[in-house]
Amino acid sequence: MLETRQIRKVVEAALDEDAPWGDLTSQTLVPASAVATAALTAREAGVFAGAEVWVVAMTTLDPSVEVTLHVADGDRFEAGAVLADVTGPARAVLQAERVGLNLVQRMTGIATLTARYVEAVAGHDVRIADTRKTTPGLRALERHAVRCGGGHNHRYSLSDAVMAKDNHLAVVGDLTAALRRARAELPHTTHIEVEVDRLEQLDAVLAADAAGTIMLDNFSLDELRRGVEVVAGRAVVEASGGITLDTIADVAATGVDVISVGALTHSVRALDLGLDVVVS
Repeated sequence: MLETRQIRKVVEAALDEDAPWGDLTSQTLVPASAVATAALTAREAGVFAGAEVWVVAMTTLDPSVEVTLHVADGDRFEAGAVLADVTGPARAVLQAERVGLNLVQRMTGIATLTARYVEAVAGHDVRIADTRKTTPGLRALERHAVRCGGGHNHRYSLSDAVMAKDNHLAVVGDLTAALRRARAELPHTTHIEVEVDRLEQLDAVLAADAAGTIMLDNFSLDELRRGVEVVAGRAVVEASGGITLDTIADVAATGVDVISVGALTHSVRALDLGLDVVVS
């Protein structure tokens, strides 16, 4: 769940970055008494994310700014739709404009792309999940946007679960023994996931009887099907690695339980939204 304190931390840092000594243009040209009305307008269709982020961004500098939302997180909209209205002191609205747009455009782009991936696997019993390939400092917002698009979140951080990837396996030695030690030492509530990049590794992982999830990384479709057969319900099977909108339906059809897609956050295009301001 995205918390207000997380939003405020991001917004305050962004506002400070954007105007460390104030907004020189607005302070010089815009009368202190001027009031602005503005509409957050969609230039293209999409799935909205960042309602509270927009409110916090537009009201942090001056709480007297009023924001009226016309959409909620997860709502679809068409090009030309007015997503929110803003009214308040012009200087505050103009100074907050870019920060608010930057954050909400990115979040809405993530939600829109996620929705496309979710739609592509309709009819299959599979989850679309994000990864830790997020923008530093924006993980909470980007993860929330994935959920707005109908996706699911992977572990939030390195502290949340054990996830043994290829570089870990390269140095642990006896994988079965290492996994058994981990299971014995960890609380029973701690999840263990192991990434494998070839079918031959599955026997060592399954022998430990410790992994709750096994990730099949960069497997072919035939290898994914075989991996699902070998695991045979003894762990959640996750597919990952270079999966695109063109290939995800075929991956889902192999019977995996989860498909993780780094592209949801690491290379997404911000959706085109604009703030049209009229100063009175």
